[in-house]
Amino acid sequence: MPIELKMPALSPTMEEGTLAKWLVKEGDTVKSGDLLAEIETDKATMEFEAVDEGVISQILVAEGSDNVKVGTVIAVIAGEDEDAGAAKAAPAAAAAAPAAKAEPAPAPAPAPVAAAPAAAPAASGERIKASPLAKRIAAEKGIDLSTITGSGPGGRIVKDDLEGAPASAPAAAAPAATAAVPAAAPAPAAAGPIPDFGIPHEDEKLSGMRKTIARRLSQSMQEAPHIYLTVDIRLDALLKLRGELNASLEGRGVKLSVNDMLIKALAVALERVPACNVSFGGDVMRRYRRADISVAVSIPGGLITPIITDAGGKSMSKISTEMAELAARAKEGKLQPQEYQGGTASISNMGMMGIKQFTAVINPPQAMIMAIGAGEKRPYIVDDALSVATVMTATGSFDHRAIDGADGALLMKTFKELVESPLGLVA
Repeated sequence: MPIELKMPALSPTMEEGTLAKWLVKEGDTVKSGDLLAEIETDKATMEFEAVDEGVISQILVAEGSDNVKVGTVIAVIAGEDEDAGAAKAAPAAAAAAPAAKAEPAPAPAPAPVAAAPAAAPAASGERIKASPLAKRIAAEKGIDLSTITGSGPGGRIVKDDLEGAPASAPAAAAPAATAAVPAAAPAPAAAGPIPDFGIPHEDEKLSGMRKTIARRLSQSMQEAPHIYLTVDIRLDALLKLRGELNASLEGRGVKLSVNDMLIKALAVALERVPACNVSFGGDVMRRYRRADISVAVSIPGGLITPIITDAGGKSMSKISTEMAELAARAKEGKLQPQEYQGGTASISNMGMMGIKQFTAVINPPQAMIMAIGAGEKRPYIVDDALSVATVMTATGSFDHRAIDGADGALLMKTFKELVESPLGLVA
């Protein structure tokens, strides 16, 4: 009996993806564990492995196809002792309905086609087809994708096409920079089209990551009543301890950042105030037994939150090593779902960009996020005398359905005490 290969859900929130590349062709024999395809989700490019053995009798979705819904039949495997040719016809009708859903209405879904030869650069006004990784590399290196000829399916620009490509001259880069402005903060799709006021502009199709960010943050602000609590925190003792610890770690390839220490402080504070280490579930309250901290990392095209699991139980040097490795792989789009999905609370630090204070949107289903501002020299009362101290402002956003104001205030007080008397972080 033919075996249908369906578009997998590579994460709990995945609804559709891009079939970036087939690693097999019709007629190939596969066995369990063989790599079949590369699939792009809203966060990363992942490999899809075979579970069953047999011969690839039919590929129903061409590589390079966008917006392929989870559950769509993408290929057929003929089982052992089965005629691969005969296995093609039966699932074709079954695949037609899911495939049609992947196309915008009312246009019918086209029949699967083989990969097209390399296409010329997109004409002015057309959408440039490029993989998320290629877009990230181009943004980092200042490469104008409109000058690149794609070698991927349907002329799609892939990573290899950017090898040796020159960075755009300042004049050439200006249109791209202009295009990025409206794309940086688009309204969610449900808001409808943006009115045309006659202002010169370019529209850029939203990436899967940006769509997910818009949807989840809109959901958070609409569903979770946010309460914001702010404290000013002296950093002098923490900075002194950081210098001493880094001196002791010299030669071991570890250098603690202030953020590494704040991750630890938030985790310990959550362990001491467990009423804030929760998620609201409608008719249940989930209380977590450990503090897994999601850390906001900015990457080209969006934001991702790699997770330091059991941050309260790890040394700051371990947190530092893990964070550096996770952040590097996040920027390359190589995180696995379990490395950025989950977490019990989040921390977002914009202090390195000079932001003094801000409020952050809660990352559902979590119930709190800590927003960290810049440490700066300020007039401060120390021992009843006016002095100068290094002070930062931290603001906690709390889901008021799950966390009472008094509990949120206790968490902020505990976090402040741990940062101002940081020996408790190494005890």
